[in-house]
Amino acid sequence: MGLLDSLMTSLASGASGEGSGLLPAVLKQLGKYPGGIAGLMEAFERGGLGAVVQSWIGNGENLPISAQQLEAVFEPAVIDAIAADTGRARPDVLESLAAMLPGLVDKATPNGTIDDVKDMSPMGMLSLLSRLMK
Repeated sequence: MGLLDSLMTSLASGASGEGSGLLPAVLKQLGKYPGGIAGLMEAFERGGLGAVVQSWIGNGENLPISAQQLEAVFEPAVIDAIAADTGRARPDVLESLAAMLPGLVDKATPNGTIDDVKDMSPMGMLSLLSRLMK
């Protein structure tokens, strides 16, 4: 997936916003997440944050999430991998993710359904990335 990684890096480096450098690492880890996007959504449900993530997917206001809530939901290895990929400290990754995830998920699900992000194949990831970069 070298070509996809370098394309995501170059596209994300042109993005504005505090967490834009995290985008390639986040997409890479989501592609590897146990159970994919559905597995991540289940983790939010188990963590009592189903309503929060549903607010990002559906229409209307996006509810905020804290770094501590994210840390409780994500597998620790996922955050560690994002930190290693970006050269950032774990707390910084969690704070940046808390700030950027609501907007990213909202933009990635324009039809208000998780079906918009289920395809994490290389082509699906490129399609998702193109939606996020708008």
